[in-house]
Amino acid sequence: MNCIHSRHIWEENVAMIHKHNLEVDLGLHSYTLAMNQFGDMTNEEFRKQMNGYKMPSEDESNYQIFSAPANLILPDSVDWRSKGYVTYVKDQGQCGSCWAFSTTGALEGQHFAKTLQLIPLSEQNLVDCSLLNFGCNGGNQDLAYDYIKMHHGISDEQSYPYWAERDICQFSKIHIAATVTGYTRIKKHNETDLQAAIATIGPIAISIDASQSSFQFYSSGVYNEPNCSTKRLDHAVLAVGYGTLNSTDYYIVKNSWGVNWGTRGYILMSRNKQNQCGIATSALYPLV
Repeated sequence: MNCIHSRHIWEENVAMIHKHNLEVDLGLHSYTLAMNQFGDMTNEEFRKQMNGYKMPSEDESNYQIFSAPANLILPDSVDWRSKGYVTYVKDQGQCGSCWAFSTTGALEGQHFAKTLQLIPLSEQNLVDCSLLNFGCNGGNQDLAYDYIKMHHGISDEQSYPYWAERDICQFSKIHIAATVTGYTRIKKHNETDLQAAIATIGPIAISIDASQSSFQFYSSGVYNEPNCSTKRLDHAVLAVGYGTLNSTDYYIVKNSWGVNWGTRGYILMSRNKQNQCGIATSALYPLV
């Protein structure tokens, strides 16, 4: 029965993808869809399993607010991947731990900026040990950075590898690979400041509404989803740059669903479209 049910869902998703891509050929969309590892999941099942971001409280005493340098002239495009700030695309598996990958991604970049060493950091360390978060059942980057600060560091991925389940905390100070002193937030809903932060700081931890089927099966092009919410955020990712394609502004966003999703693990998300998908609603980076 399960096989029949899964086949039915898969066929419905194939039909939806095919219809969307025919509409792309008619000029109705700026991005394509493709079948991927989520093909036998309904959108509800997909959201429940993969989208584990939980909004933080509004306590502003824990962080600073980003202020763009005066008279800053922003470059037309930025891509921190080409500067050595970004590790390979990782895969969170069947675990709602996106918050941990977004946390490590921004810290990997800031640690590189400080030391010129690009070290893949341990998401499993956060899943197991950041107890104010909920492991595979969700969390946020704020609490993860608080944990790293409180425990004076985070392990590298090699010494504390990822296995997509919450387990007993095995953090050891002898394997500390990076530290944080706090974190800075970008002004809510402010895409100008988000762009400035990406240009001047490095990869930025962001959270978005990734609940649409169009995100589930995104393949290429600039993602433009008018049904996205700017407030109901459910997925944490990493903004690693920005640019413009065919007069359409975009952010370069690194996901944590492996290289078989999107464009080798990345998505181009709309920029300067009224904070579409809440891309500038909850953005932050660690201080090292």
